Amino acid sequence: MKPSDHTTSLPASSLTARLGPLLELAGGKHALVLGGFSLVATLLLAVAYGLTKEPIEQSALEDLRHSLEQVIPASIHDNNPAADTARLQINGVPLLVYRARKAGQTTGVAFETSRKGYSGEIRLLMGIDESGKLLGVRVLKHTETPGLGDKIEVSRNDWITRFTGLSLGNPPEAQWAVKKDGGPFDQFAGATITPRAVVNGIRDGLRLFASHRQALLEDAPK
Repeated sequence: MKPSDHTTSLPASSLTARLGPLLELAGGKHALVLGGFSLVATLLLAVAYGLTKEPIEQSALEDLRHSLEQVIPASIHDNNPAADTARLQINGVPLLVYRARKAGQTTGVAFETSRKGYSGEIRLLMGIDESGKLLGVRVLKHTETPGLGDKIEVSRNDWITRFTGLSLGNPPEAQWAVKKDGGPFDQFAGATITPRAVVNGIRDGLRLFASHRQALLEDAPK
């Protein structure tokens, strides 16, 4: 009899039964390793967030303070408008208002307004005194075309500063438009949509102030 005649092969089911526990063990170890990596990554992210949260918040507050300084002159307030805020509901829409006060009297307010520009939303910060006159306007955020639409930034062009001192009656409300639309405001060569959006956004903000002047200037009931 040949030696090979005594060799028997294990049934496939028996082989699977023997390998099964080993495979399960290997799979369990793999899952534990992945879980460990995930836990470590989560902890690192939590630590990084904790370390950067305060500096990011501080930077945002500094940016806000700088923007408010440009639309609310220091001469009209002795408080900190960035910390003197009111959250109002205007036509069902929340509005955060920054108030300037002098000797306890509200002398002006600042709030955001926005309009759709050529490439996306244009966010504006407007400062208005108690009579409805513009104290200043600055662009907070936009995605307009560099070299064309970005002229709405005060760092690129003085165009946005020309609104200071104007009001809903100066020019008349119907004339709040760029020259191409029959108004007195300049547009940019090759980029009419952007300045048009800004002009309309400022006009909308002045309208909002005129319609809700008392609520904007007075403290909400305690």
